[in-house]
Amino acid sequence: MTEKLNSLAFATSGAIVAALSMLILGILGNMGIYMGAVEMMSKWHMFFSLTPFGIITGIIEAAIITFVFFYIFGWIYNKFTSQ
Repeated sequence: MTEKLNSLAFATSGAIVAALSMLILGILGNMGIYMGAVEMMSKWHMFFSLTPFGIITGIIEAAIITFVFFYIFGWIYNKFTSQ
C-alpha cells in the first residue's frame, strides 16, 4: 500500500523554510555576509532588497512561490502513487 503525501503540510513546510531562509539572508546581507547570495536573490525575487520592507516583501514572495510549487509537486506525486 502506498501512502499519500499531505500536499498542504508539505507546501506549508516548504513555505516556512523559504521564509526563514529569506529572513536569515536579509539579516546576514545587512551584516555584509553572503553578499553574492544577496545579489542573486535581488535578481531572482522582484521584491527582495536589504531594507526592512524589502526583506518582508521578499519573505512573502518566497513563501507564496514555494507554497504553490510544493503543493503542485505534492498533488502530482499523489496522482502517480494512487495508481
